Amino acid sequence: MSGTVVLTLGRLPKALDLARSFAGAGWRVVVAEPFARTLVGASRMVAARHRLPAPAHDHAGYIAALARIAEAEGARLILPVSEETVHVAHLAGPVPVFTMPAATVLRMHSKLGFIEAAQAIGLAVPESHPSGSAAARALAARSDVVIKPLHSCSGRGLRVLRAGDAPPEEPGFVVQRRIAGQVISSCTLAHGGRIASTSLYRGALFSGSVAIAFERIEHAATEEWIERFVAATGWTGFISFDFILDERGRPWGIECNPRTTSGLHFWRTEDIAPAILEPGQPLRHRPERLMQQAYAVLTEAWSALLHRKGTLRRSLSMLARARDVSWSRSDPMPFLTMTWTSWPIIREALRRGMTLGEVATLDVGWQAGVAAAAPAVDAAALSA
Repeated sequence: MSGTVVLTLGRLPKALDLARSFAGAGWRVVVAEPFARTLVGASRMVAARHRLPAPAHDHAGYIAALARIAEAEGARLILPVSEETVHVAHLAGPVPVFTMPAATVLRMHSKLGFIEAAQAIGLAVPESHPSGSAAARALAARSDVVIKPLHSCSGRGLRVLRAGDAPPEEPGFVVQRRIAGQVISSCTLAHGGRIASTSLYRGALFSGSVAIAFERIEHAATEEWIERFVAATGWTGFISFDFILDERGRPWGIECNPRTTSGLHFWRTEDIAPAILEPGQPLRHRPERLMQQAYAVLTEAWSALLHRKGTLRRSLSMLARARDVSWSRSDPMPFLTMTWTSWPIIREALRRGMTLGEVATLDVGWQAGVAAAAPAVDAAALSA
């Protein structure tokens, strides 16, 4: 089986793994995204590039443009990559989208919707309540809590309150009991509730709250938690979680990302496309257990040197030991041109005083109130 696949984001290294995998499997790869130049756009694996409106600012325009691109390119598959997944899921029509229906994706993207879904399955999650509720005020009175926007990513808007501090009263936040322990993350590929593979990992180096180097781990109880969730929801596509491992090693699910995460980098590139296209295909892990975004790590090392931060030695060690997620001897240009292709992100990060990871999803994330009740959009109707 071969054809044309449309990747709906090209700026992130995750998309580069997907492009290389599909090209290696004999597919024609097209990238459709709001930025004029991207990391994946520099790859020789990409046959065509299209620019379209930013979904965070023009949901309907984005969906319409994506539908037209898929039709014009004769696509056989639309493959969401990151935060834009919540928007892409609203596209219905003849071209399959590798994710769940929009209502399911949006529910799992909601910090509160996910908690409620996991509770219904009987899985361990922290007590959580909507801001402004009596239950949220009672929880904050007796426990340290984490305040999160209902729809956010990259740690934007997250803050911790001590027990007794007043939580926000305005709507749009989750008040969640703080669990002490180690944070780990996951990335899973599944078909119809059956898991092809899961990567568990923890951040080995951070820029702000975003991990820029990652270490793959094993944890049987966490994998069992994920298996139960995926089976109960009948999940098809990528799904990822953040967990806290408490002092007894018990995993508590704190967030769901109904999309890929950096855990995708731990799979063998040549296995990813076949595992997406055909259930039951093997999806093996790379031999490397330590991966890095070398440019981001180098930036962190430079910042540590300038500001005498304590991360300099760790950053230099990571540069020496970890494999870069973007480098490929057979496809070197994305790595070699990364400063130029990533300039829109770098420029905005400098202007706003934010991390690269935070800026990278500003224009594609799901915003509260933007198409909040958007129905699925029929591609055939849009192109008629």
